[in-house]
This record gives sequence, structure tokens and C-alpha cells, in this order.
Amino acid sequence: MTTLLEIRDLTVCRDKRQVLEIKALSLEKGEVLAVIGPNGTGKSSLLLTLARLLQPEKGDLHWNGMPLSALKPLEYRRRIALVLQEPLLLDAPVFENIAIGLRYRGLPSDEIKERVNKWLARVGIESLSKRPGARLSGGEAQRVSLARAFVLNPELLLLDEPFSALDAPTRLRLLDDLKSILNETNTTTVLITHDLKEAARLATRVAVMLQGEIVQIGSPQEVFANPASTEIAAFLGF
Repeated sequence: MTTLLEIRDLTVCRDKRQVLEIKALSLEKGEVLAVIGPNGTGKSSLLLTLARLLQPEKGDLHWNGMPLSALKPLEYRRRIALVLQEPLLLDAPVFENIAIGLRYRGLPSDEIKERVNKWLARVGIESLSKRPGARLSGGEAQRVSLARAFVLNPELLLLDEPFSALDAPTRLRLLDDLKSILNETNTTTVLITHDLKEAARLATRVAVMLQGEIVQIGSPQEVFANPASTEIAAFLGF
């Protein structure tokens, strides 16, 4: 496999307090990495650092083998997509919410229409294309967020607990649809979640984070069957 993103000796501080210390982490093209751990352990800080919304105190990040700093922030952000727990939709029709990133990139209107319609259909919200974002249910809004991300054909998809606010049936349907889409598109993905079932369902690898450090990484089967310490076992519920 080919490495898309590599981290070495990363330290991140927020409000003058160290929240992350990651010695080494690599992300292979096409894999889905779930980062799990208790609340407040630094999972979202890691995601914001990968999105270049948090600046590390020190450390090396490489993108496709070259220093990430060599890419201008806008150029990098055009290669990634971020989906948050809160959908943060515009007060505009669903079609426009999905199209906004393509419009910023100056794509022709015909191509925008084709790509948006494709993802409206793929996530099952064609009938909502004209509905205002403010009039969507939680599950519908998160489907719009996913379509808005995938329509950009991102090289890296960052998901920050996107299903945690949804009811169980809605969450399960979205998880199944997302797993199918990730298998089809082979999109490299980092999923932040506290839900072990989500991680097992979607991830090809799982990284356990405790107190700002990655303390175990491996396939879901390896991590869940063989926790590397009593602390990890306690988090996993053993």
C-alpha cells in the first residue's frame, strides 16, 4: 500500500496545555482509520490538526511523501473534506448546500449539476434537493453533509463523530450507506468516534487514544480481541 499521510513526533497544544503527543502514525491510501478513546483524550484535536485548523507545536507531517508545509493551506484543503457532528448547513436549498464547494472552485455549471445530482441520488436525498437546509431532520442533514463532502472527490475524508447525535435506526442506516460508499470510492478516511460498534463496522484499522497518545493500533479484530494494556481493556469494556 502507498502512504498518503505520515506523522512523526507530533505535539499539539491548546490553551497552553499539551493535548496531543503522537510519536508515529501513517495513513495508507484507501484505508479507513477509526480513532477511538474516551471523551477529552484528544481525538478531535488530532482531526483538526490533520485538517490544518490547529497548528502543531512541533512535529513532521508528510503528504504523499513531501512535507505538508510545502502545500499552501488552500491547496491542501481542496484535497480534503471534513464532516462534523453538527452539519452546519446554509439557509439554502439542499442542492446549493452540496454545490457550494464546487462553486468556490469555479467549476462549470453543467459539471456542478451532474456531480450534485449524482450524490443526491447516491445518498438517497433526491426528493430533498429543493428543501431548505433548516427544514431537514438530523439524519437528512447529515446525508447532505456527506454528499457535500463526497461531491468534492476528496483524497482524504475527515469525520468527527458524524452520527453521535442521531437516533439508533437512523445511525445504522447511515453507517451501512457510508460503508458502501467508502468501499465503492476507496476514499482514504479518518473517523473519530467513541462508538466501538461504529469503529468495528467501518474501519480497516483502529487506533486507540488515551491521554493524547496513540497507545494501540491494528485491525478491529486485533485491537478488540487483544487489548495491549489494562487501561485499554478497561476502555473497551473488558
